[in-house]
Amino acid sequence: MRLTSPARRPVADYTVSIVVLMSLIASHAELDLETVARLSAAASAFDPSAVAQSPALKGTVVLATCNRFEIYAEAEDADAVDAARAAVVDTVASRSGVQRDLVSSALTTHTGAEVARHLFSVGAGLDSAVVGEREIAGQVKRALIEAQATGTVTGNLTKLFQSASRTAKQVQSSTTLGSRGKSIVSVALDLAEDLEPGAWADRTVVLFGTGAYAGATLKLLQERGARAVGVFSASGRAEEFVAARSGEALAEESLGEWLAAADVIIGCSGGAHRLMASDLEQLERGERPLVAIDLALSRDFDPELDRLENVSLLTLESVRMAAPGEQLDSVRKASLIVTEATEAFERERRQRTADAAIVALRRHTQAVLESEVEKVRAQHGCSAAGEEVEFAMRRMVKQMLHIPTVRAREMAEEGRIDEYTDALHSLYGIEVPTAATRRGNTAAQARAAASPEAAALAAARPEHPSQAPDQASAAQALNDVACPAPHGPAASSGGTQPDAATSGLERSA
Repeated sequence: MRLTSPARRPVADYTVSIVVLMSLIASHAELDLETVARLSAAASAFDPSAVAQSPALKGTVVLATCNRFEIYAEAEDADAVDAARAAVVDTVASRSGVQRDLVSSALTTHTGAEVARHLFSVGAGLDSAVVGEREIAGQVKRALIEAQATGTVTGNLTKLFQSASRTAKQVQSSTTLGSRGKSIVSVALDLAEDLEPGAWADRTVVLFGTGAYAGATLKLLQERGARAVGVFSASGRAEEFVAARSGEALAEESLGEWLAAADVIIGCSGGAHRLMASDLEQLERGERPLVAIDLALSRDFDPELDRLENVSLLTLESVRMAAPGEQLDSVRKASLIVTEATEAFERERRQRTADAAIVALRRHTQAVLESEVEKVRAQHGCSAAGEEVEFAMRRMVKQMLHIPTVRAREMAEEGRIDEYTDALHSLYGIEVPTAATRRGNTAAQARAAASPEAAALAAARPEHPSQAPDQASAAQALNDVACPAPHGPAASSGGTQPDAATSGLERSA
């Protein structure tokens, strides 16, 4: 009696795309805050429909704060990075009203390890105007939550942002960085109190700007008890700004009156309009002292204000110099933690690039093995001798695959997976499918059409990177592959129990 071979499933490409993460950065380090604020107006534009419009763009997470606008994206593959960047720039330009050329030049593009390194540094507070500020860690976490709520995030982006949050927590628990809880605005207001002591409830404040930075400043003024706060915007957005918060919107006609009565003026716009020393000289202020805080990189206030009698000018640079100095040792330790976290993230990311090659090799080997096993069955049927030969063949193939699988992981970690796939092609004629070959197919379609061993491997992989792989589930999934169960040499009678060492070919990893 001969065993009937089961019907073979159609073999389709099972592809594991190489993770290509990128980020487009606009921050206080390179741009004026008004430009950052204008770009940030496009933060809500990245909804699922916007992402779906570009085949090159798989997902996005937007980090928009007082002094930075950063878009983290996943491209379809390495060849799609330029197209993905163009899609992001087009979306920002159309939703922010900023000219496309300006958007393109304003956004600095990072790829590779620099994406994780920058985000981890930002989350840890190392890239903040006041080094060590802890508010940014919460903003990084909220950016991921918002992307998850709108449906624009991918598994790889989730993993990136969760790793950033873990790194920030490690920096906070392992160093004293940011233990004083200061921000650039709080330091500026502290300096104003030192220059002119008094309660904020008794001060008249004029705030220039309506961006996120101005919003954070207004919030802190309210927390300190300020009541009389006028907001001026040269672009005419003051009414909308105060409607969502508090304060009084100022028109150009009323600005002079408020400036004449002001105790503190704060610049957060960085726009083209600048308050000149001559403007203040024309006002009837008498001997009333004035503290001018210019937090805009491109200067809202004329530097000559500092030469006026009874006027004290605080610039962003002077505020930074007055900020509590973090101990050099804490900064060094935090930087080391960020470096190690970046290396670990990149190492794991590179290892995942070996998946497609490993599956292709195993599928090829499985096909050869099944062909030879059918010949054994045709010659020996269900005899004990035939089963012993089949058992030995499967065990031998499993052992032969172990070292090539380990080397695939090692070479991927070293960034040499291309050498590995070239070797597979040269030695065995194996074509390793890439992301480009599967455009138009969803991951679910690929799994459904895959060969049994590839489908089992895919099913064992967690849907979300935040979930740790369950080794028992993976082993069970591989054991359930629909192929003839070989018998071990010891199975001499009617029982046909599969041998665990031979049924899971892929477990050699």
